[in-house]
Amino acid sequence: MLEVQTKAPDFTLLDQNGKSVSLSDYLGKKVILYFYPRDNTPGCTKQACGFAENYPHFLEKEAVVLGVSKDSVASHKKFEEKYQLPFTLISDPELVAIQAYDVWKEKNMYGKKVMGVVRTTYLINEEGFIEKAFGKVKAADNPMQMLSEI
Repeated sequence: MLEVQTKAPDFTLLDQNGKSVSLSDYLGKKVILYFYPRDNTPGCTKQACGFAENYPHFLEKEAVVLGVSKDSVASHKKFEEKYQLPFTLISDPELVAIQAYDVWKEKNMYGKKVMGVVRTTYLINEEGFIEKAFGKVKAADNPMQMLSEI
């Protein structure tokens, strides 16, 4: 995980609509940048739906929610439409942001060691610095946790 008080690495990737998105586009706003393993899995769906449910509260606090996984733009689009997600999902199949934010780790899946995204959430301040960092977050609790942090 990256250290608190360090400059958040910028990136430019595609969102669920195939539109280019950079972290620097959001300077001047608080950003909840969350990394998750995969679209349409139980934990990731709970986490995304929790952010969607609380999205009006994030907007009231002038915060932006960005979800990042290595899934394709098409997968993100289906995920967004299926659950009516009101925030931006970022596709990172080349692991650009995933590796920059140090969330690509060895994991234990059913006794096998595999590489994958460790569910991690960063709160980035208006100047682009990491204000808070949470590793191995609980998917269902993360949206409310982040709401209380901003």
